[in-house]
Amino acid sequence: MGVPKPRRPSLLERTAKLLDLPADSLAGLPRLELIGDGELRIENHKGILAYGEEEIHVSGGGFLFQIAGSGLELRAMTGAELLITGKIRQIQLT
Repeated sequence: MGVPKPRRPSLLERTAKLLDLPADSLAGLPRLELIGDGELRIENHKGILAYGEEEIHVSGGGFLFQIAGSGLELRAMTGAELLITGKIRQIQLT
């Protein structure tokens, strides 16, 4: 097995660096913001796949976010962002 070649930055990554912007905002990648254990904001999501008080599954395009906890509630949802509240115990990325 040879040594893998280093990955070249994409055009979006180079543009983000040049303009001093976060690469995720230009690339449309999901962005998660966890505030304590009671509030989770997800930007650039692709929809909710499963919803319950103990588990919520959110599509991030090439990712699946599995949020586990108790009393979970979808408080707000737009095409670009959603807000989940409740006692968040675990966030799993698959």
